[in-house]
Amino acid sequence: MKPGTITHTIAALLSSVSSLFAHSTPAKAEPAKIKLSKKSDKLSEDPMLNLHSIEFGPRHLSSPPPKAGERYPWKRQIVTTVFWIGEAPSANNPVPNRSSSWDKDWARSYGGFDDPTPARRSDYMPVKFTPRQNPFYCALPYNDKASTGHRSEAPRVVPWFKEAYQGPGVSTCKGRWIAIRKGNRTVYAQWEDAGPFRTDHWQYVFGDERPKPNLNKGAGLDVSPAVRDYLGIDETDVTDWKFVDFSEVPRGPWSKVGENNTFVINDRKTSSAVAEAKGSAFNPVVR
Repeated sequence: MKPGTITHTIAALLSSVSSLFAHSTPAKAEPAKIKLSKKSDKLSEDPMLNLHSIEFGPRHLSSPPPKAGERYPWKRQIVTTVFWIGEAPSANNPVPNRSSSWDKDWARSYGGFDDPTPARRSDYMPVKFTPRQNPFYCALPYNDKASTGHRSEAPRVVPWFKEAYQGPGVSTCKGRWIAIRKGNRTVYAQWEDAGPFRTDHWQYVFGDERPKPNLNKGAGLDVSPAVRDYLGIDETDVTDWKFVDFSEVPRGPWSKVGENNTFVINDRKTSSAVAEAKGSAFNPVVR
């Protein structure tokens, strides 16, 4: 064998050995990060969070198809946290709840601070005042409104968009009823804010995705103190929820109070119609 050939063979062998060692040494992976939106649309800058510091809610469960006669399926095993109107900002709730995604004067519209302290509540309401809105409220991580009009996907993804549309300035989601269950108890609440943390996750709210990771253990539902008290849940718990048409909502403590409450609105219309009918009976038109 020629000297040049020997040199070439040795170089090739050394290159192969070096390559073998390079492939056997795992590269150090950078920790994955996720960008989370704040709870309210008012803040535009989002924190970058390390995935390894986040606890995940159950992600293996898929929503079963609706039963015959049901329009919406249950979202099962959703991490659920408690929030309240007038809540001060904290590490896990960076936006004060004096405003909502749909009402900049939410606390004023409600009538005050919805004190969550059990000793300061009675009949699912704060003892200091009677709320002007339904105390059974909740938040889901989607807002159909944009700065002008609605989000581009809203007409396509909000199931009731067409029937609920009242113009570009009105949300088609605000006030919508949902059922929330824990064990053998089911409560009904109205959707009055967007969160927790996100306002754009329509794939979960209206689709089959699970909630995104966040600082509150992957929470996908915020509920009011009244909902908490009715279900007997902890500040962070796990519940099932689904949308319901108003015709499916039974009367209960959620049907008694609030200018935004569909029950109260309908009862006032009925009372007004009855009063008008009685007035016509006692004052017949003379021709």
